[in-house]
Amino acid sequence: MPGAAARDVLRLAQPRPRWFTPGLIAGIGSAVMAVALLACSAWLITRAAEMPSLAFLGLAVVGVRAFAIFRSVLRYLERLTSHDAAFRQLAELRLGIFRRIVPVAPAGLASTGRGDLLTRLVRDVDDLQDLPLRVVQPLLVAALTALLSVIGIWLIVPAAGLTLLVCLLLAAVLGTILSGRLAATADRELAPLRGALADEVLEVIENLDVLTAFDALSPRLAQLARTDARLRRATLRRSVGVGVQSAVVSLFAGLATLGALYFGIPALGTGGGLLSPNLLAPTLVVAVLVPMAVFEVFGMIPLAASAWRQVRVSARRVADVVPASPPAEIPVDIENSLALPEYDRDEFVLELTDVGAHWPGQTEPGVAGVSLRLAPGDRVHLAGPSGAGKTTLAQALVRFLDYTGSYRLGGVEARLLAQTEVRRMVGLCEQRPWLFDDSIRQNLLFARDTATDAELLAVLARVGLADWAAQRGGLNARVGERGALVSGGQAQRIALARALLADFPVLIVDEPTANVDTAGADALVRDILTAAADAHRAVLLISHTPVPDDLITSRVTMPFRG
Repeated sequence: MPGAAARDVLRLAQPRPRWFTPGLIAGIGSAVMAVALLACSAWLITRAAEMPSLAFLGLAVVGVRAFAIFRSVLRYLERLTSHDAAFRQLAELRLGIFRRIVPVAPAGLASTGRGDLLTRLVRDVDDLQDLPLRVVQPLLVAALTALLSVIGIWLIVPAAGLTLLVCLLLAAVLGTILSGRLAATADRELAPLRGALADEVLEVIENLDVLTAFDALSPRLAQLARTDARLRRATLRRSVGVGVQSAVVSLFAGLATLGALYFGIPALGTGGGLLSPNLLAPTLVVAVLVPMAVFEVFGMIPLAASAWRQVRVSARRVADVVPASPPAEIPVDIENSLALPEYDRDEFVLELTDVGAHWPGQTEPGVAGVSLRLAPGDRVHLAGPSGAGKTTLAQALVRFLDYTGSYRLGGVEARLLAQTEVRRMVGLCEQRPWLFDDSIRQNLLFARDTATDAELLAVLARVGLADWAAQRGGLNARVGERGALVSGGQAQRIALARALLADFPVLIVDEPTANVDTAGADALVRDILTAAADAHRAVLLISHTPVPDDLITSRVTMPFRG
């Protein structure tokens, strides 16, 4: 259930008690010291105006200094310990989120746009640290400080204490209600609008050349401006709610002060509460001014209610990234998954019998009825028109998608194996290989981090990139974000070099010429099959373009599935 998943995220966002408690104690201490400082200062100034003996004022002077020092120290400790707890828990939260994502990625995340997904996993996850910092801790600190202050004022002037209690309750209730009326919708819209804006910005940036070429940039920028305006209006509505909250709190702070004056002045000299049987002017000033300090602390409660709405939306968005239970199309390791037994690489065989698969949310299979056999040394060309299901089959072979029929590796059914075991044996070079914004070296070491520079240069030579790498400055040359500084063919060759370093017994190359010009496509296919050719490795080349017979050992053609 979505609500249960969001609650799980919220529980994961709240720091453990042993991390959270020190900050809470320091926060309560700092708030109490702030109220005590104002009370002691008010009493000292008023009593000093009566010109008593200096010795009589000494204790109050020391108290003012002590409360001021302790307030600052405890405030620092509260910030230090509470943020440390929140950041520690944030690290655990991120790990927990990624543990949920990894089993269903990438196929299970296809329904979420990349920009929105990034916003959910970065901005929304970061917003969850507000749960301990701006919701739980402020509520506890403000409630306890207000309770202690009400008791203190009641002991001085009972009617003023009751007035303070009523004003605090009304400020909390009315401030929260009014803010909710004005800003609740904005709080719910902010996170989705941020995700939508990120999606649109990313789409415009990634397709800027195409949009410009077809004169379609202006409409997209206009749509982007409209989304930005909606986000700005939601932010302003939320700010109005926060402003109304502050106004309500200030209003009732003034009413509490007036109430203390109203009930305190007639009691002067005639008796107050338990602590002042003969109410004196300095004590009355304390009862009058303390509400100002109390409401400064108490003002966090309506703000916490607003923060809670935003945190709850962020938790729901983070929870919605991954369903509570993976879709049936996403493979899940069975209990006691098997590891591949010892095998002879020269005899390692991949066998498919009537294999089918389909994407999450689709009713019709993307591929069905595929049977083939890959043995060491085989170079099979899997052909077929676009839409025949070739990529769907590739995703199933590396267990990104579940399958029907029989898929055996080394004689063992793939669904009985741990997915990591399957991916250790079967490698995939995708249509758009992912390159990290780093050097050529780091993009290759990703496959085998123990490889030496000599091995990296050798594998680059195998895929035809030795001269290119030398011209770029060697292994330290950067490839840019997602390979922006390399061509489509060079990106495919780097991906192939990475796969060769990993030394998969079975290598699947999916549409390597999809992002390559026609002139270089034939050369790329020839170089890929030549480089990957190995008596100990089977290669499945997925391509809808023709491949010369001398480069392959067999050909399988898939019909179009309309």
